[in-house]
Amino acid sequence: MKKLLPTIALAAVCAWAGSVAYLAAQIREQSVIDEARQADVILVLGAAEYRGKPSPVLKARLDHALELYHRGLAPRILTTGGAGGDPVFTEGTVGRDYLIQNGVPSEAIIVEPEGESTVHSTAAAAEIMRRMGMQSCVVVSDGYHIYRVKKMLEFRGLTVYGSPRSTNARGDLRDWWLYFRQAVGYLLWSIGITI
Repeated sequence: MKKLLPTIALAAVCAWAGSVAYLAAQIREQSVIDEARQADVILVLGAAEYRGKPSPVLKARLDHALELYHRGLAPRILTTGGAGGDPVFTEGTVGRDYLIQNGVPSEAIIVEPEGESTVHSTAAAAEIMRRMGMQSCVVVSDGYHIYRVKKMLEFRGLTVYGSPRSTNARGDLRDWWLYFRQAVGYLLWSIGITI
């Protein structure tokens, strides 16, 4: 039996690594697919803000959401994201302010200002949508993030279309690191561990 334990442990590690690699490849594939179409709301995942101004990543996500909104794909935009250590601003409210400055009526914007992570933001956004009678959304985030966000929202019974913001994906090790990181995050979430 003692000789069998290392073999079992090795098999388990290989199975886990294989699952992560397979999932990373699926995440990579999803990362370049734009599924944007008519939906109840455009859901923008938060990213860093700097003293009330969107970071370049958040700005790119918001600009993409603006483009989808102006195409008439949804009547509302939902911004997400908590304070991230900022005592005054949240990612969600900074997103709202940016959208208003760029011509979106305030009544067309919904804010989720408390999410501390993707898990928290998607849960809160799904609850907001449920309470408002919304069943579908176009998710705007970075490509590597879309797969996991879609799965989390679909788990809550929503119809979800991914629409990654434009990036200069290089296909290098950094991109693969992001795919693998999202794969691990998704697998942990799927067994009840939130990170």
